[in-house]
Amino acid sequence: MYEQQGLQDIFFIMLYGGVTLLSVLSCCYLLFTHGNLFTSSITPPRNLRLWAAAFLASIALSHVWWYLLGIYYLQNDILTRNIIAITLDRLSFVPLMMCTLLRMLQDRKRPLWPIAVAIIPILLIAIVCLATHNDHYEMYVEYYSILLGVSFTVYYVLCVLQYSRWLSENYADLNHKEIWQSLLLLAFILFIYIAYASNGGDLVTEYLAQINTIIIIIFVLWRVENLQQLTPTPIEEKTKNRTSPMNIGELLEKYCEKEKLYLQRDLTLQQLASAIGTNRTYLGNHFAQNGITYNHYINWQRILHFIELYHNAKETNEPFTAKALAIQSGFNSYATFYSAFKKFTNQTVTEWMKKEEEKTQETKV
Repeated sequence: MYEQQGLQDIFFIMLYGGVTLLSVLSCCYLLFTHGNLFTSSITPPRNLRLWAAAFLASIALSHVWWYLLGIYYLQNDILTRNIIAITLDRLSFVPLMMCTLLRMLQDRKRPLWPIAVAIIPILLIAIVCLATHNDHYEMYVEYYSILLGVSFTVYYVLCVLQYSRWLSENYADLNHKEIWQSLLLLAFILFIYIAYASNGGDLVTEYLAQINTIIIIIFVLWRVENLQQLTPTPIEEKTKNRTSPMNIGELLEKYCEKEKLYLQRDLTLQQLASAIGTNRTYLGNHFAQNGITYNHYINWQRILHFIELYHNAKETNEPFTAKALAIQSGFNSYATFYSAFKKFTNQTVTEWMKKEEEKTQETKV
């Protein structure tokens, strides 16, 4: 067995203990600190921090009970040891992982009780197999775990797509709200699960699983600390009593586009609705009826502003950079601007500027 090989490998013992310690330290950091390890400008959701801390604690505990059960207890009864250890993993690590992933999606609080219900069969299988000393336990749990994993993966992908639409419909800036990291974390976790499940006594595979666990721990910390708490801050209403859904286009032109309200960073749908004197439902419906999202509308206004700044700078011969103009146009980062600009114009900023320069030369001629 790989446990016996590992005991004779000092490097594996050091790695195994190091992963356990890293899990504990990461858990304590999320529980007992209020700062941000990566950036002070982001306030991550407290609720997510607690779930992530519990998830990291389950990783540490998993290492502990596998070691204790394998080394000090039940050495002569591998079946019982495996049933207990595997069941403990499935009852702690798996549901906490699912809960943490779901809490990363802030569009709504999705119910977690189905997860608890879904893992009850694993406990029942373990009790029956322990009582009967059934050596098919791992096969039964493996089949059920595959079913559970596939079901959750499909559900989570659907939730992420729903979350993505919600972000586009309600937020102008998607920095620190990205969704692909959640899918990447799920992929990492599935990879390490496959590595453990396919470990037929191979110490090399166990090494790989430990290394992937380190990646998951670091990634969870980074993801949690870089996910902004989505709590819109109200801004002052400029006008009142304009709640009719019929003239929202006029209100947007007058109070958003002419007053350049779109330059405000982290402007939300709710804030814009309050600023122009309507409600978020009417405003959201207005964008939907025009086949766009709120994020689409704001980014387009910012790109038009960038184009205006570019032409002004060229006419006055003022020195400029595309990055500086993008930031002045309300974008949080040049990367976000670059992506949006290419999406709307089907060309890169450099290509567009080159064509504009050619047009200017032709006009002079």
